[in-house]
Amino acid sequence: MTTTTAQSTAAPALSGRAGIGVWTLQIVLALFFAIPSAAPKLVGHASAAESFDAIGLGDWFMYLVGALELAGAIGLVIPVLSGVSAPALIGLMAGAFVTQLAFLDGQYWFTPVIFAVLLAVVARARRHHNAQLLALVRTRM
Repeated sequence: MTTTTAQSTAAPALSGRAGIGVWTLQIVLALFFAIPSAAPKLVGHASAAESFDAIGLGDWFMYLVGALELAGAIGLVIPVLSGVSAPALIGLMAGAFVTQLAFLDGQYWFTPVIFAVLLAVVARARRHHNAQLLALVRTRM
């Protein structure tokens, strides 16, 4: 499959206001996942460490989640990766939702749900990039 074939079978890219809106959403989500979400985990801030201690997984898991959030944030703003980054972050939000209900007080259960819905909008709008990424990977093999 060539790149042009992959592009012709994929959904068309958004145009106009919708495209600008999705890019704006991607940037805002990337900033959220990189700064107030990943950064405290990666620097071992006390508030992040307390949460991960409460669920019994400790520092190694805190750093892992922080690294995954940062990678997802970076992927959201790289066009060819945006189609796979959003679903990957939805997976993290599913884990955060379960963790909120099972191990924490459940008071903020809605936060990962809201972010998952916003990420689903991005995943849907950028799904055409998945064919482009697959074509790039195949040409490298």
